[in-house]
Amino acid sequence: MKIIAFFLKHSPKIVLLSVVAGICSGICNAALLAVINRALKAGRSDTVLIWGFAGLCLLLPFARYTSERLLSRLGQEAMYNLRLQLCRQMLVVPLLHLEQLGVPRLLTTLTDDIPAITNAVSIIPLLCVNAALVVGCLIYLGILSWTVLVVVLVFMVLGIATYQLPIIKVQKIFGLARREADVLQRHFRGLTYGAKELKMHNQRRQAFVKEGLEATATAVQRHNITGLNLYTAAASWGQVLVFIVIGLILFVLPTIRSLTGPMLIGYVLTLLYLMTPLQVIMNTLPQLTRANVALNTVNELGFTLASQGSEESAEVTAPKEWMVLELKAVTHRYYREGESSDFILGPIDLTFRPGEMVFIIGGNGSGKTTLVKLLTGLYAPESGELCLNGEPVGKDNRELYRQHFSVVFSDFYLFETMLGLVHPELDRQASEYLEQLKLSHKVQIDNGKLSTTDLSQGQRKRLALLTAFLEDRPIYVFDEWAADQDPYFKDIFYTHLLPDLKSRSKTVFVISHDDRYYHVADRIIKLDEGQVVSDTAKEPTVLTMASRQTV
Repeated sequence: MKIIAFFLKHSPKIVLLSVVAGICSGICNAALLAVINRALKAGRSDTVLIWGFAGLCLLLPFARYTSERLLSRLGQEAMYNLRLQLCRQMLVVPLLHLEQLGVPRLLTTLTDDIPAITNAVSIIPLLCVNAALVVGCLIYLGILSWTVLVVVLVFMVLGIATYQLPIIKVQKIFGLARREADVLQRHFRGLTYGAKELKMHNQRRQAFVKEGLEATATAVQRHNITGLNLYTAAASWGQVLVFIVIGLILFVLPTIRSLTGPMLIGYVLTLLYLMTPLQVIMNTLPQLTRANVALNTVNELGFTLASQGSEESAEVTAPKEWMVLELKAVTHRYYREGESSDFILGPIDLTFRPGEMVFIIGGNGSGKTTLVKLLTGLYAPESGELCLNGEPVGKDNRELYRQHFSVVFSDFYLFETMLGLVHPELDRQASEYLEQLKLSHKVQIDNGKLSTTDLSQGQRKRLALLTAFLEDRPIYVFDEWAADQDPYFKDIFYTHLLPDLKSRSKTVFVISHDDRYYHVADRIIKLDEGQVVSDTAKEPTVLTMASRQTV
C-alpha cells in the first residue's frame, strides 16, 4: 500500500486510470471463466457465448496493455523526478552532512533504491488484474454455491494470516541486505580506485577479497536467499491450502450433500482458475517488499537531507567588491577516525584584505583544509562568525559569499566541460592558458569542452588550474596544488602564476609544504593541532629562513 500511495501522490490520475484498466482486465478474465464453464455445461455451440467469448478475448489484452503502458510511463517519470529531487537536495545541503552520509550510501540510493521503487510500478497492473480476477472468481463461486464460497474464504483467511508471519521477518531480512549493500558499494569503490595498490600486494589483495568484498557479498546473498526462501515456503503453504479445499470439495462435500458431475466440474475449475492469480500475487510480493524497503531508505535520506536545510539563495549575483574578510572566534569540531576525542579547530581570529598572498602551513592533520573550507563557506562555523565587509555570512547569503572564491582542492574533481562559464572569448582564453601550462599538445578546447581529461595527476591539476583562472574571481585558494608537480612547474606556479594573480589584485590563499617558496608570500599562517600558532608578515629573506625552521 505504501508503494501505491507513493505513486498516487505523484500522479494520481495515471495510477487511477491504470488501476481501472487493470481491474477491467481481471473482470474480463473472470467473465471468460464463466463463459467457458457455461459452454462446458451446455455441451453445444451458442451464438451468444461465441460472441461473448470473442468480445472478452479482444477486450482483455487491450485493458491490460492500457494499464501497463500508463504505469510504464509513470515509472520512468517517477525515477526521473526522484533522482533529480535527491540530486538537487545533495547540491544544496551543507557539505559536512554529505560527508557524514558518505559516498557509498548516496550512490546506492541513486543507483539501486530508486530503480527498485520504480520497477515496482510494473507490478501494479499485474496486481490489479489478478486481484480483480480473484474477486471475480469468488463472486462466481458464490453464485455456484454459498457453502463452497464460505469454505474457500475460511481457508483464504487462514492462508493470509499464516502468510503474514514470515512476511514480517522478511521485511527485516531485506532491510539487513539493504544495509550490507551500502558496505558492498564501498568495497566496489575500493576495487576501482585502489586497483593498482591491490595488484601490487598479493596479501592485501587476498585480504580485500576474503575479508571485505567476499564477506559482504556473501552477507547480501545470504539475506536475500533467506528472504526469498521464506517467501517460497509461504507461497507453497498457500498452494497446499488450495489443494486441501479442492480435496474437501471432491471427497468430503459429496458425502454431505448430493452434487452432480457438472457442479463438481464448475467448483474445481473455478478453484484451479483461482490458483494462478493467487500465485502471481504471492510471487510479486518479494519485489514489492524490496521496493518498500527502498522507499523507506529514500524517504529517510530525503528527510535527513531536508532537515539540514538549504544553502541555495533565491538569487545569486556576481561577487561584490570586498574590503575586509574576518573570522571572529570561529570554531569547528569533527571526528577523526582512530582517535578517542573529536578534533577541534579554533577559536580562530583572522582578518584578510584584498591583494594579500597568504600561505597556510602546518603539519598533516593540523586543520589547514578545514580552515579553508570554513574560509570559503563550505563549512558553517559551529561558533563564532565569518564576516565579509562587516556583514555575517549565514544561510541566506552563504551561496553569494562563495561566488568570491575559485578553489582547487587537493582532492579536486575535473569536469570535461567549462560548466557555468559563458564568454565569447572562452575558447581563445582557454587555449592561451593551455599553452602557458604546456598542455596544448595534449588538450584542445572546443565550445568550452576539453578534448580529453585522461592525463597524469599533475596534468589534470593543471587543467583544474585552467578552470580556476577562467572563472576570474577575486579570491583564489590552492590546496597543495604543487604537490603533484615536477620541479619545473612548481617553480612556474610559485614564481610566475601566483605573482601574476597578485598583480591583478587577486587575494590568494595557498596551502603549502614547499618551504623554499615561502618568500613569495606576504603573510604566513601556521596551524598546529587546530590552533593558529603564528601569523606573520615578514621581509622576504627573514621569512624564508624562519619558515624553513618551522617545518
